[in-house]
Amino acid sequence: MSITILYWLLIFVMLVGVVGAVVPGIPGPSLILAAILVWGVVQGFSGITWPLIAIFVILILSAGIEFLASYWGAKRAGASKWGQWGAIIGLVLGFFGLLPAFLVAGPLLGILVGPLLGAFIGEFLYRRELPLHERTKVAFKAGLGIVVGSLIGNLIEGLLAIAAVAIFVWATWPPPGLGI
Repeated sequence: MSITILYWLLIFVMLVGVVGAVVPGIPGPSLILAAILVWGVVQGFSGITWPLIAIFVILILSAGIEFLASYWGAKRAGASKWGQWGAIIGLVLGFFGLLPAFLVAGPLLGILVGPLLGAFIGEFLYRRELPLHERTKVAFKAGLGIVVGSLIGNLIEGLLAIAAVAIFVWATWPPPGLGI
């Protein structure tokens, strides 16, 4: 395989990683980092040492930001640990299509609706002391807060993944064999 083909293949893997940073279930940042490490090994880490460090820091930050955004959304909405665990369980069940409606609709819809339903159910069960209408309102608010926080975290993680790929391309451009 020529070095030019490898370069473009690794760029493609990184772009899949950018998608994975936004869509749960695809290993985003780890794909980007793995592709950069492969390039570093092939090139003897020549000229990409500082970009590799910058990219590593960006990808570590992205994982922390996603977690903090979800936590912030849960806290802001007043979600309990029950609601947070419900969201995680709902995400897993939704992703694997184990929620009845999502066997047909697919995992992408399950990823969006699963955490909302899971957080709602978790909060609803936790807030048993409240009247039914109040419990429903609190549970829905908690579920929505967790989902909004998670979506904001995914968006930020996606932007950081794009920044990581941009730094790599900037540090390695032009690719071998392009002759610019």
